[in-house]
Amino acid sequence: MTHTISYQTPIVPKNPRPYQNKNIETTDTTMSKSLEKLNAQETSATDTVTFSQQTAVSETYSRPSIAGQNASEDGFDLLRGLVANLLKEQGIDYKIANAIEEMDITQLSPEKARALIADDGYFGVAQTSDRIADFAIALAGGDPGRLAVLQEGVEQGFSEASDALGGWLPDISNQTHDAVMQKLDAWAQQGGA
Repeated sequence: MTHTISYQTPIVPKNPRPYQNKNIETTDTTMSKSLEKLNAQETSATDTVTFSQQTAVSETYSRPSIAGQNASEDGFDLLRGLVANLLKEQGIDYKIANAIEEMDITQLSPEKARALIADDGYFGVAQTSDRIADFAIALAGGDPGRLAVLQEGVEQGFSEASDALGGWLPDISNQTHDAVMQKLDAWAQQGGA
């Protein structure tokens, strides 16, 4: 569908305002004379506006579920690449290590990432809180009297992590924090055993 719009409009200055400054007055008068010349030449302008409508046909996938899955994976890949580039620009190595292997986070599949942060995964709440609590207990030298210092250190660490992420932590981090505090309390109640 195509629509053409044409118009012819003379250029007429609006009511000129009197100015106190001679330079501005001269410029305004000169501009008015130029506009009068243009109008005398009977200028016209023609604009063409075209409206069209196209229907996009997917040539790649005909099943929406497959196309949606592909878009989701593309989004994950895009996000993963963005995070990896941000870390690289900050001079942070983007390889992570667990007890078994070292992994490059830019190469993690969505399934592998989900498995790592699952409840029973290496970066899940249980295993991560175990590692943090064990480290804190080792620093205390087995002395339950240092519980307050340990808890303060854990609070400070999670607070710094929150600040680094713009003032918030994901739910898994909050759950890990709570689990660490519970494990430290249980350790102190057992007398450091």
